[in-house]
Amino acid sequence: MKRALAQRKLMSKETKPMTFGKTMWAATLGVIIAGVLGSIVMTIFTISLMVGLATSDTTPTAPIINGSFLKLNLADIRGERATTALASLAGDKGIGLNETVAALQSAADNDRVKGLFLQADASTFLSWGSAKELRDAILAFKAGGKKVVAYGSMMSQVSYYVVSAADFVCLHPSGMLDFRGIGGEVMYYKELLDKLGVQMQLIRPESCSYKSAGEVYTMNHMSAANREQIRTYTKGIWNQVVSEIGESRRLTSAQLNDIADNLSGMLPQDALKNKLVDTLCFYGNVKNKLEFKYGGNALMPMSNYIALWREGQTVSSDKIAVVYAEGNVVDGKASGMDKAVYGDEIVKALDKARKNKNVKAIVLRINSPGGAVTASESMTDAVWRAKMEKPVVVSMSDVAASAGYEIACNANKIVAQPTTITGSIGVFATYPNLGGMLKSKLGITTDTVLTNRNAAGLSVFRPLNPTAMAMMTRNVEEFYVTFVQRVATGRKLEWNYVDGIARGRVWTGVDAKQLGLVDTLGGLQLALQLAAQEAGIIDYSVVEYPREKTAWEELMLLYGSDMEENEPLSFFTKMRLAWQW
Repeated sequence: MKRALAQRKLMSKETKPMTFGKTMWAATLGVIIAGVLGSIVMTIFTISLMVGLATSDTTPTAPIINGSFLKLNLADIRGERATTALASLAGDKGIGLNETVAALQSAADNDRVKGLFLQADASTFLSWGSAKELRDAILAFKAGGKKVVAYGSMMSQVSYYVVSAADFVCLHPSGMLDFRGIGGEVMYYKELLDKLGVQMQLIRPESCSYKSAGEVYTMNHMSAANREQIRTYTKGIWNQVVSEIGESRRLTSAQLNDIADNLSGMLPQDALKNKLVDTLCFYGNVKNKLEFKYGGNALMPMSNYIALWREGQTVSSDKIAVVYAEGNVVDGKASGMDKAVYGDEIVKALDKARKNKNVKAIVLRINSPGGAVTASESMTDAVWRAKMEKPVVVSMSDVAASAGYEIACNANKIVAQPTTITGSIGVFATYPNLGGMLKSKLGITTDTVLTNRNAAGLSVFRPLNPTAMAMMTRNVEEFYVTFVQRVATGRKLEWNYVDGIARGRVWTGVDAKQLGLVDTLGGLQLALQLAAQEAGIIDYSVVEYPREKTAWEELMLLYGSDMEENEPLSFFTKMRLAWQW
C-alpha cells in the first residue's frame, strides 16, 4: 500500500507541467544554445571561405605546351563576362564571351597554339548575336593558319551555327543535330486570367501596335502586327545563318532550307549524308584525330589560356572603358547575384569612366531586351553626359531593344551584329484588376471612403476609371514622343521619320543599319577600334565597368552591406559580422 502511494506521488511529479517561467527559461536557453552553435558554424564557414579567398588565386597557371589545341566547350560561356567571383569559388568556372573572343584573337598569333577544339554542347547563353561574334572570332583564328575541329553529341541550332565554321565536324553516332529553322512561339495568358477572374488592362500609344509584350495578357493569339514583325526578323536571322553555314559547308541556301524543311539533318546518318558533318565518331576518336592528323600534343582548357592571356596583357596609360549592360533593365542596384542592368550601377559606372582622366573613350556593351522607363532615362542621361566629354561607342550583342535601344541612341557610333534584335522604340503599361478574382474565388469584396474623387482611382481591385485611364494613356503617349525625340536627336534623323520606323517594332541589325538606327555591323572588337579612332589613340588597354566584385563583397551584398559605399572592412570586423549572421 505504501509502495503504491509512493509510485502515485512519483508519477504525479513526473507528469506535472512546467510553470510558464520555467518554460520561458527553457525556450530562451534553447534559442541561446542554437544561436551560439549556429554562430560557431557560420564563423567556421566564414574562416574557411576567407582561407579559400586568400588561396584561390595562388595556384599558378601551367604554361602552354608547344603544339597545343585550345579546348572550348560552348556550354562554358556563361555571359558577356565570366561568372562572378563567388560563383567561381563555389565551383562554377564559367568564362565570358568577351575574354573568349579576345583570347582567340591572341591565340591566332601564338606559335605554341596549333588549333582549337570545339565541344558543341548546348549553351544556355549563346543566341544569334553572340554566336555570330564567336563564329567570326573562330574564322579569324582559322585565317592565321590554325586548325579548328568540332565535336558534339546533341548540337543545338545555335551551337551548330558556331561549329560549322570548323575545318572538321564530328557528331556522336547516337547523337542529334537540331537543324529545322527558327520558329517564333508566344505563350498567351488571357484565358488563364479569365478563369482566375483577373482583368489585365493594356495601356499603350495608339501608334505602338508593334509593342506586343503586353498582348500576352489581353489576347489569346498573335496580333497581325506582331506576326508581321516576328516573321520579318526570324526570316532575316535565318537567311544570315543559312548563308554563312552554306559558305563554310559548301552547301547552297536552297539545299540547307530543304534539309531544314524535311528534318533530314537531325539524325546522325542523315546529317552525314547531307554534309552537315564530316564524320560520326566518339569523343575519344576526335582526340586521336587531333593528335595523329593535326599533330596536337595537348589539350588546354580555354579558361587556362584566358588566365595566361590576362597575365600577359600590357598596361597602357591610355584606356578604353567597356561598360557592360546585360539583362533586364531595372531600377536600383544589385543586392545579390542576379544578373540585370541595374540603373544606378550603370549610371555610376558611366560617371566613373567619364571622370577617369586615363579613360579616353567608352564602349557601352548592351545585351538587354529593355525594362524600367525610369532606369532607362537615368542611364540615357548618363550616356549624354559622358558623350559631352569623350567618345561613346555602343556595341550590341544578342538584343538591344526598347530601353536597351534608348540608352544606345545618343552614342557617337552604334555597332550591331547582323543578327542582333534592336529597335522596339515604344512603350506600354499594364494594370491589373484583381477585384473579380477576390470576389469569385475567395468571397472578398472591397468598399471605399474617399476625400477626393480619384483617391482610389489606381486601385488594383477595380477597373481604372476614365480619369485614371486618361492619365495613364497620356503618360505613355508623352513618353513615346520623348523616346522618338531622343532617337531623332541622337541619330540626327527627322522626328516623323523615326516615328514611322518606331511604333514599338523590332528589327535585325541588318535592317536597323539600312534604316539608320545603327552605323555599322560587327562585334565588340570593332567597337573598340572605332572608339580608339574617335579618341585619336593607337595603343590602349581595356578597363571594365561595373567593377567586378570580389567574392567577399558579393557575400556582403547578400547580407545587405554594400562595401563600395563604405570603408573596407578589417579582419576583425568581418569576423564580428560573421558572428552576427
